[in-house]
Amino acid sequence: MKQTYNLKGKLGQLSLILIPILVTQLGMFAMNFFDTIMSGQFSPTDLAGVAIGSSLWVPVFTGLSGILLAVTPIVAQLIGGGKRKEVPHTVFQGVYAAIFLSFIVIFIGMIVIDPILNGMNLEENVHRVAKEYLIALSIGMIPLFIYNVLRSFIDALGLTRVTMFITLLSLPINVFLNYILIFGKLGIPAMGGVGAGYASAITYWVITIIAFWVIHTKSPFLEFFIFRSLQKPNISKWKEIFRIGVPIGLSIFFEVSIFSAVTLLMSEYKTAVIAAHQAALNFASFLYMIPLSISMALTIVVGFEVGAKRLKDAKIYSWMGVSIALILAVCYGVILYVFRTEISYLYTDDPYVLELIGHFLLYAVFFQLSDAIQAPVQGALRGYKDVNITFIMALISYWVIGLPLGYLLANYTNFGPYGYWLGLTSGLTAGALTLTGRLLLIQNKFRRVYMKEMKA
Repeated sequence: MKQTYNLKGKLGQLSLILIPILVTQLGMFAMNFFDTIMSGQFSPTDLAGVAIGSSLWVPVFTGLSGILLAVTPIVAQLIGGGKRKEVPHTVFQGVYAAIFLSFIVIFIGMIVIDPILNGMNLEENVHRVAKEYLIALSIGMIPLFIYNVLRSFIDALGLTRVTMFITLLSLPINVFLNYILIFGKLGIPAMGGVGAGYASAITYWVITIIAFWVIHTKSPFLEFFIFRSLQKPNISKWKEIFRIGVPIGLSIFFEVSIFSAVTLLMSEYKTAVIAAHQAALNFASFLYMIPLSISMALTIVVGFEVGAKRLKDAKIYSWMGVSIALILAVCYGVILYVFRTEISYLYTDDPYVLELIGHFLLYAVFFQLSDAIQAPVQGALRGYKDVNITFIMALISYWVIGLPLGYLLANYTNFGPYGYWLGLTSGLTAGALTLTGRLLLIQNKFRRVYMKEMKA
């Protein structure tokens, strides 16, 4: 990370940070992407089971790991403010917090999985696949949460290429394990969708071990001496991480969980509809990695500039990121519309499911534009450490507007299951508008405070 003096320099620095983050996010999501695709090739039942399991797992993981994303703005502002000596303590305590959260999730999961699945109208085999898939994933939960802390530290230094290489190294391992465990190769019995859960869990251990090794042995990370000596848990540092991280995690949870809630509500439809919905949502979520990556990059660069009190530069970065996301959204929205039939063949060759996937993808085109605004704006707000009001806005936009409207359209109009997608689009649009207003307000607030300090 370094100071830039013009638009060209800012675009160059943002690109250097963004591109590796994008590759990393696509790689991380590709694990779930291949889980879904390869399970669908095994059978529609396994696709539906993995869909239900993922719908329960993804909001929990993204929400709680979002808490750990607090490490990124904390470290970025410490680096920008020249307080490098405080970084190791933050990272080490973040690891403790990750382990703590992991145990909580595992404990709660043991209690609630059966009641939740039993309360859904699922076919017996779909129920079995969903439960066993979640149990398999839990084996890799602790290392996955730890990896999010380590990755946040690496990314906050602006060295996002490191996490990119780690992810690219692990991806073929995941695909290979999927092939063996789902379809039953090398003497191992075929596990179907459940095998995808075990493959992902093993891969989570691999990437965490690699990240530990890199931080402990490679420059410039080893210069922070993070794991050279054991530190005691520090509750006050946990409080700082959770104070910033909990609103971030809740914001992410409210957004992601609305998609999962829709999938769970769709359990009243036939297995083919559930499978088609999940396939279309899986591909739309894959595209969402683009604005999400821009969001993460903006947290780093905005946090760095705010820490150095260069508020004008932070503002330029914020709107530069939003503009890039919008331009890209228009491009891949056109691609999604034109090639929706070809995309559907990635998930199945069942004619009925193919037709349903194509229809769902049409609705996916619309909420891509809203995602392109709200995700980068949230990332910029995190760079300012403004997180509390953001999660309230997310709660209202997604759960007070989006989901109820989707339920009404799905159950009281002729839209049927597609009504839920119209509701999702409405919630995302409301979130994009309110968060944009919040960013403008925060930027003006920071400018006034800084001007007041300068006069004093």
